[in-house]
Amino acid sequence: MSNSVLKHAVVAVCLVTLASAAQADEEMERMLDEAMPHMHHSCESVLETYSNDEEAVAGIVRLMVAVSLYNRQIDVIAMVPDEAKRAQLPDEFTEELEDACDDDPGRLLAGAVDDAVKNTMAAVD
Repeated sequence: MSNSVLKHAVVAVCLVTLASAAQADEEMERMLDEAMPHMHHSCESVLETYSNDEEAVAGIVRLMVAVSLYNRQIDVIAMVPDEAKRAQLPDEFTEELEDACDDDPGRLLAGAVDDAVKNTMAAVD
């Protein structure tokens, strides 16, 4: 997966956490609805399906990151108040996701994303 695609996906999801609670719930419902059709993808199949569309891959990863953050009840801004440390999250996440997908290309992308989110946030603790 392209580093820049994953970095942009993570940054966009982190910005969603700035929304108010009511807006965040509405936005989360929308994201869940959008993410559901992609939950069957593996790391490999999403790249095969969208081989010429990095923006589509980034969008799918972004949705899965949002679902993971929501399910884990992670508030990125609260957990990482330092802006410089938050700026490092996309690189850390990208590395974690690439490692997970390289280790098992047939793994469900949602699971790889969730583990990458978990490991990324654990690294900043």
